[in-house]
Amino acid sequence: MTLTVGFVGLGNMGGPMAANLVGAGHTVTGYDLVPEAVDRAAGYGVRTAATAAGAAADADVVFTMLPSGRHVLEVYRELVTVTRGALFVDCSTVAVGDARVAADLARTAGHRAVDAPVSGGVTGAGAAALTFMVGAEDADFAAVEPVLAAMGRKVVHCGASGAGQAAKICNNLILGISMIAVGEAFVLGESLGLSHQALFDVASTASGQCWALTSNCPVPGPVPTSPANRDYAAGFAAALMAKDLGLAADAATAHAVPAELGSRAAELYAQFAAGGGAGLDFSAIVTTLREARA
Repeated sequence: MTLTVGFVGLGNMGGPMAANLVGAGHTVTGYDLVPEAVDRAAGYGVRTAATAAGAAADADVVFTMLPSGRHVLEVYRELVTVTRGALFVDCSTVAVGDARVAADLARTAGHRAVDAPVSGGVTGAGAAALTFMVGAEDADFAAVEPVLAAMGRKVVHCGASGAGQAAKICNNLILGISMIAVGEAFVLGESLGLSHQALFDVASTASGQCWALTSNCPVPGPVPTSPANRDYAAGFAAALMAKDLGLAADAATAHAVPAELGSRAAELYAQFAAGGGAGLDFSAIVTTLREARA
């Protein structure tokens, strides 16, 4: 089924996602504040609009991929008035409470609403290999699943509104902590005279195995495709990890969950991002761990 899609937010993630929807045969009109992002999306066949409202006008499905909950709510307040009976799909990573407010705004205006944050980074977005974590009513999930499948490899129904965001921040809590642990292990190994390859060969096939090690190894060499081999060019930027861990830490505090490691990981990533690492891949946190030893 060919759909008319509005896509607001054509950055490093949204642009490739919109392009994959075009590739699946949908008519996509996009908008972004950054002209270069709009031009890049246009090169992949995305029609462009001068405003967010113009992108969403008369769309069957309206996607948003934006930096924060504040941006999502601002855009929703505008967009719910410019189309009728649309399915709103927010792929941003925001607080669970913001996701539920956004869904309420859409539903009150007569639309359907889904939160569908993603995992897989820029590489996954380009390859249509994302994992979508979806918060939606059953009927809305059934409607959105085939659309998301054009952009991803796995679509998981996590529960009602906000559940997708809950799954995303819990997943990234695991990822952030494990990347720091992997980085600390390599720095300790260096101090003990252990080569990166030797540690990798052991841990990647032993109980220390994890995605942060085997797919996004924070040191160059053992995993040739990891950002460490490209001067930490971001697949998933440290600033985004800092944001996600901040959301997780806030949620833990609000629900009286101790999350001591998560809170410390949030602090370390916030410091790293503020200290010049914001645009680097989140695996570059290993450099600060190494500097702290010195």
